[in-house]
Amino acid sequence: MKKPANELTALEAARAIEAGSLSSEALVRACLDRITERHTQVLAFTAFDPELALAAARHADSAPGGLLRGIPFAVKDIIDTADYVTAYGSPIYAGHRPRADAGCVALARERGAVVLGKVATSEFATQSPSATRNPRNPGHTPGGSSSGSAAAVADCMVPVAFGTQTTASIVRPASYCGVVGYKPTFGFIGTAGVKPLSPTQDTVGVLARTVADAAFFAFGLHGARAVSQPDLRPRLAVCHSRQWDALRPEMAQAIEQVAVATERQGATVKRITLPAELDDLVALQMRLFAFEARQSLAHERLHHRDHFSPRLQARLDGGVGISAAEYLAMRQRAAQARHKVHDLFDGVDALLYPPAQGEADAGLIDSGSAQFGALWSLLHLPCVAVPVATGPAGLPLGIQVIGAYGDDARLLAVAEFVSRVAR
Repeated sequence: MKKPANELTALEAARAIEAGSLSSEALVRACLDRITERHTQVLAFTAFDPELALAAARHADSAPGGLLRGIPFAVKDIIDTADYVTAYGSPIYAGHRPRADAGCVALARERGAVVLGKVATSEFATQSPSATRNPRNPGHTPGGSSSGSAAAVADCMVPVAFGTQTTASIVRPASYCGVVGYKPTFGFIGTAGVKPLSPTQDTVGVLARTVADAAFFAFGLHGARAVSQPDLRPRLAVCHSRQWDALRPEMAQAIEQVAVATERQGATVKRITLPAELDDLVALQMRLFAFEARQSLAHERLHHRDHFSPRLQARLDGGVGISAAEYLAMRQRAAQARHKVHDLFDGVDALLYPPAQGEADAGLIDSGSAQFGALWSLLHLPCVAVPVATGPAGLPLGIQVIGAYGDDARLLAVAEFVSRVAR
């Protein structure tokens, strides 16, 4: 049976558009139909304009080919768009219309991609959740802060979406919703036009339904193609740390099963323990975040504090006692650790690590623990969360595949290998 257009992967759609068997207009229309059908159940989108999206799709159909020509994408509402309201997940900015697209949105348009609309974020991309539901089970959180991005992709409303991560805001919702979340090496996708939170850690990334789609879209922004490595036999390390004490049994079991399965398929797998000096940096990451977020949100904090959620107020208050000297010392420690972490990749292509404690939590008042992305965000390393199993409640479980700084192409190839073995 022919697959509905909105269920095509981004690569499948791109090939069909290039072959002339699918138009961008038909693809966008199918995605819009899915949004209309499911919007009230999932609440992933905060703004979409069918006529605007269809006009952009018709333009893509008539324009010369770009690497991303005709592919619809969604934009997390922490990222500026000139055509759509950008509220940053806060009532402070209700109705706010930026004057220009963020750099990543402009690049995607330049390559021929079509903005489908804006998707929900938690408040200023922090911990207070959006209204979005997990499409796998609407009584469970989709994770945060890229909640709308993960949910929209998982529910086949759009093949790919921009997300952002400062701690675990891409990898955790990807794991909870059963999609792929790619947080690139820090700075690979520019943050111009993204509401700052912790500028030394804020990273723009991609959520998609396959690793190949994430690679296609992220590298396509730069006019490049990620090269497939079907014969790859990666060298992997399951990386244990003190954070594993917080894991639920199903997550630990899923990671072990993936390790065994990849070994059977030709990978080499070893077990390592995170050095204590790196393990200790998880607490530092949270204090660094608090100090920088107080600066980034200084205007809102001084003039609109009554519109903050209690959770955000408390988080910003956590930075009050941090001196300038301590902040600079934290920056020094982080810089030193980014050199030290190279040792983990001696003879290793990628680390295997949990992206979350387990399945998505029941309820919508909390988006889950972000601790499992904290260290890797601080260290600026590229990470890919891929779905690998199903937990006891029938919800997805992912695994986080972590690469060396700047080694994104190899990391994506390894993540594709892990995903293929898990399937």
